[in-house]
Amino acid sequence: MTKQWTIQDWREAYQSGQIQLDDLKLYVAELPNDDHAWISIASAEQIQEQIVALKAINNEDLPLYGIPFAVKDNIDVAGFYTTAACKAAQYLAQNDATVVDKLKAAGAIVVGKTNLDQFATGLVGVRSPYGAVKNSFNPEYISGGSSSGSAVSVANGQVPFSLGTDTAGSGRVPAGHNNIVGLKPTKGWFSTTGLIPACRTLDVISIFALNVSDAWQVAQIMQGFDAKDDYSRQHPRTVPTQFSKGKIAIPKQLEFYGDTASADAFALAISRLEELGYSVEAIDFSAFNQLAAALYNDAWVAERTHAVEKMVKREQTHPVIAKIIAQADGFDAVDTMQAEYKRANLARVINQYLAPYDALMVPTAPTIYKIADVEADPLVKNSHMGAYTNFVNFADLSAIAVPNTIRDDGLPSGVTFIASAWMDQALANFAQTWQAEVNLPLGTSNKKIEIQSPRSDILSSSNTVKLAVVGAHLTGMPLNFQLTTRGGTLLEKTKTAAHYKLFALKNTTPPKPGLQRIAKGGQAIEVEVWDIPAACFGDIVAEVPAPLGIGNVELADGTWVKGFICEAYALENATDISHFGGWRDYIKSIQSTNTKFKCNCIGEVIQ
Repeated sequence: MTKQWTIQDWREAYQSGQIQLDDLKLYVAELPNDDHAWISIASAEQIQEQIVALKAINNEDLPLYGIPFAVKDNIDVAGFYTTAACKAAQYLAQNDATVVDKLKAAGAIVVGKTNLDQFATGLVGVRSPYGAVKNSFNPEYISGGSSSGSAVSVANGQVPFSLGTDTAGSGRVPAGHNNIVGLKPTKGWFSTTGLIPACRTLDVISIFALNVSDAWQVAQIMQGFDAKDDYSRQHPRTVPTQFSKGKIAIPKQLEFYGDTASADAFALAISRLEELGYSVEAIDFSAFNQLAAALYNDAWVAERTHAVEKMVKREQTHPVIAKIIAQADGFDAVDTMQAEYKRANLARVINQYLAPYDALMVPTAPTIYKIADVEADPLVKNSHMGAYTNFVNFADLSAIAVPNTIRDDGLPSGVTFIASAWMDQALANFAQTWQAEVNLPLGTSNKKIEIQSPRSDILSSSNTVKLAVVGAHLTGMPLNFQLTTRGGTLLEKTKTAAHYKLFALKNTTPPKPGLQRIAKGGQAIEVEVWDIPAACFGDIVAEVPAPLGIGNVELADGTWVKGFICEAYALENATDISHFGGWRDYIKSIQSTNTKFKCNCIGEVIQ
C-alpha cells in the first residue's frame, strides 16, 4: 500500500520511529505497476546498496534522509538500466546524473525508473513499448507526457517527489493531468549531465511533487552550475523573489478544442486570481503560438533527430517517433539558421509582452483525451497538448504547473504560471499561495495541504539576503526606492526582539533613525523585513552613509537577519524615541503636532 506522504510526512515517520530505512525494501517490493508508470522498480539489492551508503554517512539530519524518489528513465542512475523507453537503446548506467548524485548526497533513495514517451518525444504518455501510462484519476485517459510515469507515481503517493524532464511541456502537462505540482526551472539552473537529450539546447530536468514546498526544497538541492554541462548557467542572483506588480497576463486567444469543462476551469482560475487581489489582463498570444508551432514544424525537429539517431537506427524507434524525426529530412542548414533567427525574434517579442506583468497564466493543457483517442490520432491530439507549453523553453522562461480544480467528470485541470528566466523563486512563492487558496487534496489522496503562517510560507534560497529596515527605507519612506529598484520585495512587517532602542539622529537628510541593541531595558521596535537579491545587496550597502551600517538584527521570533544599525558615537546627542515603538509612529506624531514643524532633534522640516 502506498504511503501518500509528503517529504515532511516521511521525515516525521523516520524521526518518530514509525519506519526504519530497512522498511523501504518491503515497501518498494510491493509497489504496483498496473498503470505502467514504472519501467524498472529497484530490487532489494539496489535499495540495500543505497541504504548502506546512507548509513555510512551517519547523518540523520540530511534534508532528504531516507526519502524515496523516482527518476524518469532518460536520466542516469548508477546501477540501473537507462532506456529512454527504447529497448534497443538500453544501457547500464555507470554513474549518477549530476542532479541524482546531489539528491543521494542529501539522503534520498532512488526506488525506480519511470516510463515516458520514447526519447521524451510526446506530451501524451502513450508512446512507449512499456505500455501507455494511465491517468491516476481515470485509467481510460492519458497521463500526459513525456514524463508520464514520474507524474503518476507522485500523484498516486508512491513517492513524494520525482524527476522528469521538460523540453516542450513534459514536466508540466503530466502535472496538470494528475493534480500535482510540476516545477520547470530556468534553462541551465539544474545540470543536465547524465540526461539523454531530446533537444539539448532546450532540455531541463524538472520536479514533480505533491506540494510546492516539497518541489522547492528539492530544487534547492539540485540547483547549481555544472562545468561538465555545456548549457549550465550561473544563477544571476539579481531577480526578485516575490511578485510585486499586481498584474497577471492571460492569453487573449484561448483554445480549448471544444472542451467546455477545461474552459470553465480556466474561468475559475481567473476569478481566483482576482480574489487574490491581482489584475488580470488579456494579451495578444500570436507570437506565443508562432513560437510554439516552430518546435515540430520547423528545422528545430532536427535536434530531436540528432539525439535519437546517435543512439539507435530510425527503424528501431516507436512508429510515431520515427515519423516525427523523419521530418528533419526536409530541412537543411540554411533552414536551421532561419529557424534560429525566427526563434530569437519571437522570444524577444514574448519577453517584452511579459515585462509589465508578474507572470502569464495559461491552462496547463487545453483539454484531455482518452488513451484510445490519442492512439487513433497520435500527432494531432499530441500537438493540442502543447498549445500552452511549447514556447516556454524556446523563449527562455521559467514556469510552474499547479492544480486548479477537479472537473465535474472527476478529472483534474491545472494552470501554469510562466515568467522570465530566473524568476523561479517568485513563481514558487506565488504558487504556494495559490495551492493553499485552491485547497485541493494532494494528488489522488484525501490529504490536503497544511496552511502555514505567512512567515513560514516564504520559500528560502541562497540567492537572497533578508534585510530588516527601520527608518527611511520603510515602505512609503524616501529611501525605499533603493530596495525596490534592486528587486527587493517585502516579506513581512514585524518587530525586533525586546533588546533595542531607537534614536532620531541629528543632521541627516532625509531624516533617519539609529537602532541600538542594549543589554537591559530595551524594547521591541517595528521593522520591515525585505528579501534582497544577493547580487544587489552590495549596492545597497555601498549607499549606507555613516554613522549607519549593516549588521545583524534579532527579530521577535528569535531569528537573526541583516539590518540597519548605528555607530555608538552618533547616539550621544540623538533623541531617544523608543517609546514610539518605531520610526513611522514617531513621524506621525510630529505631523499631527504641526504640519510644518521645525524638529531640532533631526534638523529637518517635516511636511
